[in-house]
Amino acid sequence: MNKNKTVKTVKVGNILIGGDNPISIQSMTTTDTRDVKATVEQLKELEEAGVDIVRLAVLDMDAAKAIKDIKKQVNIPLIADIHFDYRLALESMKSGIDALRLNPGNIKDKEKVKEVIKEAKERDLTIRVGVNGGSLDRTKYNEVTAHNMVESAHGHIKLMEDLNFTNIKVSLKASDIKTTIEANTLFREKFDYPLHLGVTEAGTLRSSLIKSTSALSHLIMNGIGNTIRYSITGNPVEEVMAGKMLLKFLGMREEPAVEIISCPTCGRAQVDVEEVASFIEKHIQKVKKNITVAIMGCVVNGPGEARHADFGVAGTGDGHFLYFEKDNPPIKIEKEKIIDFITRKIEEF
Repeated sequence: MNKNKTVKTVKVGNILIGGDNPISIQSMTTTDTRDVKATVEQLKELEEAGVDIVRLAVLDMDAAKAIKDIKKQVNIPLIADIHFDYRLALESMKSGIDALRLNPGNIKDKEKVKEVIKEAKERDLTIRVGVNGGSLDRTKYNEVTAHNMVESAHGHIKLMEDLNFTNIKVSLKASDIKTTIEANTLFREKFDYPLHLGVTEAGTLRSSLIKSTSALSHLIMNGIGNTIRYSITGNPVEEVMAGKMLLKFLGMREEPAVEIISCPTCGRAQVDVEEVASFIEKHIQKVKKNITVAIMGCVVNGPGEARHADFGVAGTGDGHFLYFEKDNPPIKIEKEKIIDFITRKIEEF
């Protein structure tokens, strides 16, 4: 079931979202936006990792003005994350931002919001209505439910539509899987605006991978969702890598990428599979090639998996590795040399 074909298309910079367009990957900088040098450095890291769109926190007027200098130094589309003060949105647009994210739960004065919408309309920019479960307007909604989240989004959408503004995308994020799924499913039944998917405050790497993947994969497999973000406490590059892997594994993104196949290890393993696999995974983040690398701990299933990969290794009883490459006999490699050996093979492939 693919509901995305009936979804309206909007753009953020040069990225089209909705309709038949590919699901895009988003992230957010962790730097102080006022620190132009640090922010640009992180944006370039994210771009190198394969991000499509990045959001910047706009805490004050200095941050909004800094966008102008940041935009001169990067190529990827940028979204200004606006809370509480509508003037920051106006200044961000003057600075050349590509899109806005507004939270309807914390900008109370509708007349001020209308000023932002009118300016965005003149500039043909997209506004994301970002509804978070934790910031619902408690004067209207007593609890975080899917229905209340959709109603909150609806109120903001109506305000925009009344001004003949339809460059809208929406996010409905809760910190739990069930509410996130229900809210996005309910929204898609009622509206045709593109959806940005994510689980908010999902936690550290392990927690976020489980929570976000559970919600995102369910929604995407049911044809819901046009752009995604993994919310991970820590390095935002991890968010991009997780998003790329999810879309690749779901068959939604065919860009060249290295896939690591590794065993969970057990008492039979005589080599440190985790060390090798973790190093290789970090090393290949920037490699744009379709390669499968198998890293296995022993000779039970190892040789079979390694032979099916483009190249792979399997631990031996004496603590070394057998290296396998398609159509070639295996080679025994000392464990101290295996990381450098595989790294070189990936670069030469």
